[in-house]
Amino acid sequence: MNKHIIISSDSTCDLSQELIDRYQIRILPMGVSLGDKIYRDGVDITPDDIYAHHEKTGQLPKTSAINVVENMVYFEQLTKNGSAVIHFTISSSMSSTYSNACVAAEELEDVYVVDGKNLSTGNGLLVIAAAEMAQEGMEAKEIARKVSELADCVDASFVVDNLEYLAKGGRCSAVTAFGANLLQLKPCIYVKNGAMGVGKKYRGKYEKVLLSYVADRLANAEDICLDRVFVTHAGCDPKVVDGVAEAVKNTLPFKEVLVTRAGCTISSHCGANTLGVLFIRKTLLDKGVAY
Repeated sequence: MNKHIIISSDSTCDLSQELIDRYQIRILPMGVSLGDKIYRDGVDITPDDIYAHHEKTGQLPKTSAINVVENMVYFEQLTKNGSAVIHFTISSSMSSTYSNACVAAEELEDVYVVDGKNLSTGNGLLVIAAAEMAQEGMEAKEIARKVSELADCVDASFVVDNLEYLAKGGRCSAVTAFGANLLQLKPCIYVKNGAMGVGKKYRGKYEKVLLSYVADRLANAEDICLDRVFVTHAGCDPKVVDGVAEAVKNTLPFKEVLVTRAGCTISSHCGANTLGVLFIRKTLLDKGVAY
């Protein structure tokens, strides 16, 4: 008889509470430093708190990795009744959370740490895939192996309306941000090989840009897994979000179009008007997928 399996993730997976409940996912919050206090992502701080603080002070928060001790205490709690654990983290290229979790897992039996090689619902796609494999009766070790391979097939990207947050966070220069905003350029930020890069730069009003972005991302239909797609945003106007979700539905027959709100990590890096379409491809991203 297979062990009971707990699927877990750090809070950067950006799954809605409805999905967390549906798949019985455990969430370990990342730390968020705002002013002189440290908060827990999604527990005692929200993206709207970040935006309000920035509006008032001009300051952005800092996200902090989950340390070894925090991971160990968390894993011990999950495994105390003999369960196996598959735990997902934000990309190891973006945070030391993965390496810290690996160190903690070495001290315990049947804890498998998966480098999601992504962030936000790019990792959320893997978390759900793992939960479905567990429901099918697959063993924990095999699930961890399969989803680790699947991580290279996740297509994750976002379009940013304003570069102010990226500039303040040191991810682009103030001059670049000023020029882009002046020209109404909206860059597509994608994730590849675990790291973020800048793709196509759209121009014009954000609502129209997003429709062009959807058409571009979903163009290679035969290579896209149609089980589900995420439309994840960091606080966009509901009408804009609904318009994008409808455009996705009209473009490809996904079984599920899941709309979610990004947590503190994406929100603090990119700002409120950020929206992405995230899904799984049938082939590896390194094999010719255009950005």
